[in-house]
Order: sequence, then structure tokens, then C-alpha cells
Amino acid sequence: MKFIISLILIALISFALCTVFPWWSIAPAAFLVSVLIPQKASVAFLSGFLALFILWGGYAFYISNINDHILAHKISVLILKNDQPFVLIAITALIGGLVAGLPAFAGSLLRKPSFPNNPSI
Repeated sequence: MKFIISLILIALISFALCTVFPWWSIAPAAFLVSVLIPQKASVAFLSGFLALFILWGGYAFYISNINDHILAHKISVLILKNDQPFVLIAITALIGGLVAGLPAFAGSLLRKPSFPNNPSI
């Protein structure tokens, strides 16, 4: 249940912040949600990654679909040297997922420090 709540919160907060602040404001949002909701580090990374992968991928597809993928076709030819607009959308989603997943991972590690060499702490 924490996973789903974390996923939804990261997506909603990131969407709200990106309407006002720059695109990288998704990183502090994922970090703060991971600090506030205790999860394992791998689960926190997955929730941050999936939240923004779905959000950015869906939003990029929505925007591209509105104009019949005209810009995505042109940019994919320019960058990828191939006419594959859906690969460009997938790369966009992957970048968004990584930008949110890594701070979510760091936030979950910040929550509880572990000292493996000193069991008395």
C-alpha cells in the first residue's frame, strides 16, 4: 500500500511542481516523498522511477498525439537518425524515471542510517 501511495504522491507533486518550476523539480519531490514514507531503498527507487516514467511517457505521448506526432517524427530523425517517434517518447520517459528514481533512492537511504561495523549504535 505504501508503494502505491508513494507512486501517486510522487506523480501528483511532480506534475504540480512542473507547472510552476523547472523540469528538475521532480527530483526534490521524489526525495521528500521517499523521506516521509518509509520504504526499502529498492522499492523507493522503483516507485520514483515508475511514477515519472508513466507521467512523462504518458504526457509526452499525449502532447505528441495532439499534433499527429509531427514534431516527434522530425526530432527523432534529427537525434536518432531514424523515424521512430515512439522510441523518442520512451527515452523521454526513461530520463524522467531516472531523474526521480535516484533521489527517491537517496531519500529512503537518508531515512534510517545503518552502521554495519558498529552493532551497538
